[in-house]
Amino acid sequence: MAETRRAALGVRGEEAAVAWYRSASYEVLDRNWRCAEGELDIVARSREGEVLVFCEVKTRNSLRFGSPFEAVTPAKQRRVRAVARSWLRSARRAGARYEHIRFDVAAVTSGVGGVLAVEVLQDAF
Repeated sequence: MAETRRAALGVRGEEAAVAWYRSASYEVLDRNWRCAEGELDIVARSREGEVLVFCEVKTRNSLRFGSPFEAVTPAKQRRVRAVARSWLRSARRAGARYEHIRFDVAAVTSGVGGVLAVEVLQDAF
């Protein structure tokens, strides 16, 4: 039961982060993209196509166990970079080219009444 609630909160957190990127004029290219190395939560690009963003989303009910940003450890950062390389290889096969790449972390927290707050740390790593 608790696992189901946690999974539902995670899905809501990713939805909130996607909404944040869209409201900031980014086009979401992929969500939950998977390969042998792992998964990317969100892949987005600026409307002008000049910036490609790989975003790791961390959602928490409270800050009791620390900030969501703290959950993106150096090991997690290495995994995200490895998966991003795989995504880029697949995009290049499709003819896409990107000049500027950024790694963001979206911290989503559940507030009073279950309202989600989204804070995005751009160029987090």
